[in-house]
Amino acid sequence: MAQHWIATRPGDLDVLALEDHDVPPPGHGEVTIAVRAAGMNPADAKHVAAGKPQDFPRPVGYEVAGVISAIGPDTMIASGPVSVGDEVLAFRISGGWASEVTVPAKDVLAKPASLSWGEAANLLLAGCTASEMLHITGVGEGDTILVHGASGAVGVSVLQQAALRGATVIGTASEGSFETVRRFGGQPVAYGDGLEQRVRDLAPDGVAAALDCVGTDEAVDVSLALVADRGRIVTIAAADRAGRDGITAIAGSMPASSAYRDSVRADLVALAADGRLIVPVARTFPLADAVEASRLLMKGHPGGKFALVPR
Repeated sequence: MAQHWIATRPGDLDVLALEDHDVPPPGHGEVTIAVRAAGMNPADAKHVAAGKPQDFPRPVGYEVAGVISAIGPDTMIASGPVSVGDEVLAFRISGGWASEVTVPAKDVLAKPASLSWGEAANLLLAGCTASEMLHITGVGEGDTILVHGASGAVGVSVLQQAALRGATVIGTASEGSFETVRRFGGQPVAYGDGLEQRVRDLAPDGVAAALDCVGTDEAVDVSLALVADRGRIVTIAAADRAGRDGITAIAGSMPASSAYRDSVRADLVALAADGRLIVPVARTFPLADAVEASRLLMKGHPGGKFALVPR
């Protein structure tokens, strides 16, 4: 029998429960994946906390990597034909914190052999979010951009994808994370009092766009002060400020965001396969330790992605 984590009701991590369950067999357009690693993201816990009571109980986890264990009739995955035993990754799914999961085949792609299970399981949520931020703000060759929270999972992906577009990135971080920003091609700057002037000193010709991965008032205020075109300021964490200040907020739950992120999954997998998009994994945890892992993740500064590994 398989195991999966569910959220029994809206709330903090105490509402999560690990349950035995029977995995439904795949129907037409579905496959079953024996999970080798489940990705962990702050969104996992945030969406449980902000959910509506009628949506519970609900499974937890949006991305996995594993091995195909069953295939529905006349079914191919997003990357093409598939066989039992093939290594795959999947995003955006429901119930990834599991030992086995049946999911829509359209959300499954072949896993590059060059990626570890933990890397593959953590590639696409952060990577697709970063890609959309760069797309929304039209970042291109020669731009200098400001990324708030550049050492986090989305920020690290932004740094790499922006460099591939020919942009220069100034990234806010704590001094302890400066080396991470430098490793992935950015120029670090400390957040806190005086941030606006420090960025102006680093970018005397101005900042073309600002990408906010943290949602603080400081991040939004400094972005507004530095970027002339509010259409080139995007946030994934300050929706309230977006509504008030005329900047763009994006989220995977928005239809336009969802469609865009689905459209770039294969491209991001290809970049990772070629070694041009790296997913730093800090730690792996047994599936049973998901709550402990989540508490550490939510404290911030994990130094890379976390993955859950079933026995």
